[in-house]
Amino acid sequence: MRKIALVAAASAAALSLAACSEGTEEAAEDTAEGAMADTEANAEAAGDAVDTAVDDAEAGMENMEEGMEAEVTEEMNEAE
Repeated sequence: MRKIALVAAASAAALSLAACSEGTEEAAEDTAEGAMADTEANAEAAGDAVDTAVDDAEAGMENMEEGMEAEVTEEMNEAE
């Protein structure tokens, strides 16, 4: 009788460990999916920031070019 109770207890323990492992596996999968989604969102945000920085630098270069052209034109007019 004790052997049957011992086997039943061991079986119940094994089943609860298997269920716990399944739950842990699902939680780990959810965590990995969440991390992947966060990484993707951060990469997209970084790409947008780089695009904005490039656009700003381009606009700054255009403004400098216009300013230099104006200075050169002014100096040429003064030289005449």
